Amino acid sequence: MTTPLLQMTGIDKAFAGVAALTSASLTIEPGEIHAVIGQNGAGKSTLIKILTGVYRRDAGLIMFAGKPSTISSPREAQDSGISTIYQELTLVPLRSVTENVTLGYEPRIWGGIIDWPRAHARTREILARFGIEIDVRAPLGSYSTAIQQLVAIARAVSLDARLVIMDEPTSSLDDREVEVLFGVVRGLKASGVSVLYVSHFLDELFRICDSVTVMRDGRTVARKAIAETTKLELIADMLGRDIDEIRADGMTELGGGQRDRSGEVLLEAKAAATDRRLHRLDLIVHRGEIVGLAGLLGSGRTEAARAVFGLDRLQKGSVSFKGQAPSDPASAIAAGIGYLTEDRKAEGIVPEMSVRENVTLAVLPKLSRGGRIERGRERALVEAFIKSLGIKTANMDQPIRELSGGNQQKALLARWLATEPELLILDEPTRGVDVGAKLEIQAIIRDYVARGFGVLLISSEFEELVEGADRITVMQDGYSVTELQNPGITENALVKAIAHHHRGQAPA
Repeated sequence: MTTPLLQMTGIDKAFAGVAALTSASLTIEPGEIHAVIGQNGAGKSTLIKILTGVYRRDAGLIMFAGKPSTISSPREAQDSGISTIYQELTLVPLRSVTENVTLGYEPRIWGGIIDWPRAHARTREILARFGIEIDVRAPLGSYSTAIQQLVAIARAVSLDARLVIMDEPTSSLDDREVEVLFGVVRGLKASGVSVLYVSHFLDELFRICDSVTVMRDGRTVARKAIAETTKLELIADMLGRDIDEIRADGMTELGGGQRDRSGEVLLEAKAAATDRRLHRLDLIVHRGEIVGLAGLLGSGRTEAARAVFGLDRLQKGSVSFKGQAPSDPASAIAAGIGYLTEDRKAEGIVPEMSVRENVTLAVLPKLSRGGRIERGRERALVEAFIKSLGIKTANMDQPIRELSGGNQQKALLARWLATEPELLILDEPTRGVDVGAKLEIQAIIRDYVARGFGVLLISSEFEELVEGADRITVMQDGYSVTELQNPGITENALVKAIAHHHRGQAPA
């Protein structure tokens, strides 16, 4: 029997007296691809930060490569053979690709001078393993987010790690880039390197992982071989629910195609075009329905949302909301449109502000009198949303950066619901959140639509669109090329529509 590469047992950690981990455990074998899953706030990130020296454990034992671990900093973790690729990229955009890949480990010649020719050659060799051929002397920020993600992964792999930790590594990658990544992961396994794989995309686990650890409420509740479990069983473990109960609740769908679509037209776009890669958008959203926007990365989905919300000025065509044409976000909000952006970190939350301040940011004028915020009304409003949306927070004055991703997303939803919009634009509302939070967010959307409002839903997950939308408008190269209607849409039909329609073709 082989000795595990990593054993974490009885791990406890508390913050300000609140337990984040209670007797948590994790075991990874040599050359194993092992997943860690759980709802946001389950303790995954805390466990990884203890392993990599960011946090100190309060109790428990860590054995790495057969020896007790005394890692007290991320640098010590790297030097010990543990390399981490974080979901939020920790790179320097203004520095070259080579500088980012070799940072802290630059090859040097006599006198400590960096040997740049050797550094560039080494970087090219590392990137070639990922099928990436780019100018390594160029600033990293001049490349797409997907390329930057692959560079971060390449850097981690280059450090001769024995354990590579990947936190949501595919969140910014398209299908081709995901296949490249999976090829590299399999190559790591073949060379004896272990991978700790954290992802909210359960389908990925069944494609790439050997085993999985499930966490819930700071505890390790299961460790299973992937080949011996199912997606539904993992969801049940994460939620602490019975499988039959989940099936009976029908919790895995939004219920597309079952709503009344005879409501008045809320939003209509006719041949709308902007100077941000949106060339022609034709779209209608009625009251009481969800309209999906589907397409590959770069298809113009987000640009369409920006045009509707007035963030980008129209060059051609028109966008009409209840007969009016919002010219900027302020007029869009005043008219009754809310917009949950794709990037919650950069464009959504204000990390140093509290949950309360983030939730009420868009409605402060309504909560003010004589230039002063009526704190009683503000706190009552926030308390109502914390309760109704199930936002897990110590209190409303807790900094929002301390919340899990799913709870941050629900707080942003609360911000827009507080404006009482009649149309809600949701750009990737469930990206980067766990299954439990995803189901809760979908339930919020269902309830919102049932009250007679409209939703424009953008998602990279075809399953979410097929199950949730009444109609799906397909985008390609900045054009809306066709429309599919529920009931009856399948993922195969959606894929075919994306693959076979050509830009500039009018919607069916």
